[in-house]
Amino acid sequence: MDTSETTPLRDRSERPAVPRSLQVSAALGWRLLVVAATLAVIGLIVGYLAAVVVPVAIALLLAALLAPAVGYLVKRKVPRWLATVLVLIGGLAVLGGLLTFVIITFINGLPALQIQLSRSIDTIGNWLTTGPLHLSDEQVRTFFDNLVTTLTNTQTGITSGALTTAATIGEILAQMLLILFVLIFLIYDGRGIWNFLLRTAPDRIRARVDVAGRRSLTALVSYVRATIAVATVDAVGAGIGMVILGVPLAIPLATLVFLGAFIPIIGGILAGGIAVLIALVANGPIPALVLLGIVIGVQQLEAHVLQPLLLGRAVNLHPLAVVLAIAIGLVAAGIPGALLAVPLLAVLNSGIRSLHGSKDEPTKPADVHPSNVEP
Repeated sequence: MDTSETTPLRDRSERPAVPRSLQVSAALGWRLLVVAATLAVIGLIVGYLAAVVVPVAIALLLAALLAPAVGYLVKRKVPRWLATVLVLIGGLAVLGGLLTFVIITFINGLPALQIQLSRSIDTIGNWLTTGPLHLSDEQVRTFFDNLVTTLTNTQTGITSGALTTAATIGEILAQMLLILFVLIFLIYDGRGIWNFLLRTAPDRIRARVDVAGRRSLTALVSYVRATIAVATVDAVGAGIGMVILGVPLAIPLATLVFLGAFIPIIGGILAGGIAVLIALVANGPIPALVLLGIVIGVQQLEAHVLQPLLLGRAVNLHPLAVVLAIAIGLVAAGIPGALLAVPLLAVLNSGIRSLHGSKDEPTKPADVHPSNVEP
């Protein structure tokens, strides 16, 4: 009788004061708070140093693109300094020639586009008055007057913004020089920079950190190469379609599609949408629908064939992760953030997966790492 009466009391006294589920939730909660605070501090530091961080990140992307070419020349017994100079001069020449060609083509084609835009506005006005809407001439005139006023105000704002931006030309030039300066050292002395950073890791994990870093750079090189290939296919496909349909400014628009492809998923859609809108204004609804079909077909080819084939397992990112990374980068740092978000995610994904891999993984460096190339 005594035993049966005292057992429930003992069980009650041995029960923890805080339930197990609440203990686990509290432990996870404060750890999440620490992680969130750390990320917030890092974000503040990166935002404060954005004028330095963004150029360095762009230089790293360019180094991932150009380093294999330097390594190829070095393997052909070309001195490293000469290989660096040749690759940099060649890259700058290609980029400058491309920009010059696009700008000249855009300037030459702009008058024809303006004439076609005026004709399209007249056609739209006639349709609004004689079509199923049966708007009055006064309503149509008021609509276009408001449109012209809005465009004029926008142009004034753009002009004042350009004048304000002109005051920061020195800062832009300084950032461009910083990109070039960092790029030269990354290409020429990638081995020394990596070894210097590697010395900060503890001895017991230095080998694994070395492998993780090399694999991260391999993923970055794979990402840059695949993105360029995908962007080229997108631009060629859309450009051929616009040339066949007679869309004005086909080459500048194709170049815009090429540049937009560097922001995965979203960039290509936006650039293709601009091309479709111009085709709608300049050529009418039928060519615009045809061009829309071409853009959608190219996007499907990119999503289901090119990206899985070219990226492979080197950059294994889920589309949802890509979209979220672009959205976060766009909110945090605008266009540079959207441009750099996916490469950063690819590097972190590859490095973290390598660090969490087996301790018995081989430490053979990746062939595309610049430090593997003998000076």
